[in-house]
Amino acid sequence: MKMSTFKAAGKLSLLALTLLVAALLLVGCGGEEKKEAAEKAEPAAPSKVTLKLAMDADPVSLDPHVQLSGGMLQYAHMVFDPLVRYDKDMNFVPRLAESWERIDDLTMRFHLRKGVKFHSGNDFTAEDVAFTLDRLKKSDDFKGLFEPFVGAVVVDANTVDLVTKKPYGLVLNMATYVFPMDKKFYTGTDDKGKEKDLIIKTDYSFANENESGTGPFVVTSREQGVKTVFTRFADYWNKDTGNVEEIVLSPIKNDATRTAALMSGDVDFVMPVPPQDLDRIKSTEGLSLVTMSGSRIITFQLNQKRNPAFADAKVRLAMAYAYDNQGVVEKIMNGFATAAGQMSPKGYAGHKETLTPRYDLEKAKALMAESGYPDGFEATMIAPNNRYVNDEKISEAFVSMMSKIGIKISLKTMPKAQYWDQFDAMAADIQMIGWHSDTEDSGNFYEFLSMCRNAETGYGQYNSGNYCNAKVDELTLAAQTETDPAKRAADLQEVEQIQYDEAGYIPLHWQNLSWASKSNMNTEAIVNVMNFPYFGDLVIK
Repeated sequence: MKMSTFKAAGKLSLLALTLLVAALLLVGCGGEEKKEAAEKAEPAAPSKVTLKLAMDADPVSLDPHVQLSGGMLQYAHMVFDPLVRYDKDMNFVPRLAESWERIDDLTMRFHLRKGVKFHSGNDFTAEDVAFTLDRLKKSDDFKGLFEPFVGAVVVDANTVDLVTKKPYGLVLNMATYVFPMDKKFYTGTDDKGKEKDLIIKTDYSFANENESGTGPFVVTSREQGVKTVFTRFADYWNKDTGNVEEIVLSPIKNDATRTAALMSGDVDFVMPVPPQDLDRIKSTEGLSLVTMSGSRIITFQLNQKRNPAFADAKVRLAMAYAYDNQGVVEKIMNGFATAAGQMSPKGYAGHKETLTPRYDLEKAKALMAESGYPDGFEATMIAPNNRYVNDEKISEAFVSMMSKIGIKISLKTMPKAQYWDQFDAMAADIQMIGWHSDTEDSGNFYEFLSMCRNAETGYGQYNSGNYCNAKVDELTLAAQTETDPAKRAADLQEVEQIQYDEAGYIPLHWQNLSWASKSNMNTEAIVNVMNFPYFGDLVIK
């Protein structure tokens, strides 16, 4: 009886277990179905919109005032914001300044955008503009640019006056170079006991390694010469802008390697495009090429103090006649440049039609024979190998051409990260420099490249040839305040004529501009003749 009872209980237990397992299976199946349905109903999180950018070099610092160069200004437009900037048609458009008006002959008032945050979280105010202009006037590179200014006067938290020493017609042009820095962030001492606002070119400074701008991107990681990562600033004031959330900048010095990276899809955007690759990229499906004529003059400067031969005007003229501008444009630049005989490109007030390239090898030899160095001489030369299009090849061609008139040149090329320190030190007799006018005006060329070097004012800061002509200085300064356009143009053109007659430097060509990208982005809309792409406005579809 007991046995029978056990068997019955066992059967009941087995039945219960079977029913339980079946129920669990049904529940499990239902759970899986619900899970699958939920997965179908919930879309996957969108991937981050990242731009893989390749330039020929990366920024030399995080301090926008440490160097006046195209590369640093490209960086400034990513991490900081100017008071105003140019649009594609070279009109002034509001940025951190919403509006402006002239108060008197010496004062321009700017009404600042409210609710703007720095990357640190600090509020942007007029105090930051005043702090920034004061710092610009202390920068070795920028002080010459801002020499006409007395400074900035704070009217209230959202209003600031820029005041000049004399009537000055280029205040708005200069406002495109005022990228307000965070006064609170850069004030005080760092953990090394150094002032945070120090401007130091070649050594450690707080500003060289830390940033707090108002721009669309924050620098989140940086390995100089290898990779810099920019991340979209969540509190950026302009919400009606591009959709790029991250930029990974990789410097690729070699032209062929940079093009190959774009062709293979390793990067999405490259600048500049080597002239020899323009047609190849243009004909490749899925890629977009944008080009435009440029106004950056490429030159060689001849240091008259370092090498006495260059103090001889006939030697300098001989070198100008020995350089085949058009030949270099055709053979090395593949026609993607304009041979130059002066600094000012066509359309600038200082441009003079009669000042054309003057290649004539026989005349060059005759001038050398008449000079104090008929048997030639030796000279040293430095040039970058990743700053200007084909800079190294152009330099090698120059060395070869000068050898035909008895000048034996020892050339050393280097990446721009090392080059500018050497340039500033005037480490060689001949040095290469290109210049795009900061004001889109002829006067800026002369203020930095032609005027006598003056450490106090900053004029002649990039005149490594130590060329000095008092008349050039007089005319350049007169043009700053001349209100008659015809008289001003005459002054500027006289400067060009003097330099041409004395061969104060060797003009090479005006460099054209080029950018290439994948075709799924609005590349043409963000590039400009200044070569400062507005990556904050880039849209990737």
